Amino acid sequence: MNGLLSTQAFWLAVTLLVFEGADRLSRSTGRHPLCHPVLLSTPVIIAILLITHTPYATYASATSVLAFLLGPAVVGLAVPIWARARLIRQLALPITLALCAGAVTAIVSAVGILSLFGAPRAMLASIAPRATTTPVAMQMAAELGGVPALAAVIVLFAGVVGAMTATPIFNRLGIRDYRARGLAIGVTAHGFGAARAFQVDPTAGAFASLGMALNAIITCVILSVVQLFL
Repeated sequence: MNGLLSTQAFWLAVTLLVFEGADRLSRSTGRHPLCHPVLLSTPVIIAILLITHTPYATYASATSVLAFLLGPAVVGLAVPIWARARLIRQLALPITLALCAGAVTAIVSAVGILSLFGAPRAMLASIAPRATTTPVAMQMAAELGGVPALAAVIVLFAGVVGAMTATPIFNRLGIRDYRARGLAIGVTAHGFGAARAFQVDPTAGAFASLGMALNAIITCVILSVVQLFL
């Protein structure tokens, strides 16, 4: 049994089966916001690791191929963006203004709230890039003097919460334009938000992918400039 628990095939199979079960449950509820596959599958994986006394390092090594596939998956998001290139060019100015406003708001709101509670600088640096993707946030946190691991957790939490709450919020606010909905969720909830947007509408997914990618660039630029004055 110990030999099986250390094999890559076993943990890949467990991860895929758990996520597939969570995704089916999510589909059965009509993609209810509280039934996000990541939210459902993560506690199950954690429980399995605890029950089998498997170190996280072993699990991470065994499933590293899944982490590697994130790269091609992100690159693949360029396809729906390219398909709507003409529409995106027509909306270049409002998209740029919205991205800048969103990036600044994400940074200022997160850092400002923690500052009010007297959070140390390392925590502020860790939460500042929370609206970007995990690799970008970890690198920026390290350069700003933060904790990359903490930044990763914050980004994942922000993404899951954003993906869960975006659709109900948009509906309540009466925002029906899928271009605006997609861009907003891409800026605030990065990959998780883009995945959720594609479930709702292809146009929303394309604009979410665009927002995710450009927000990472803009956030890095803003934080790099701020770092020069710290």
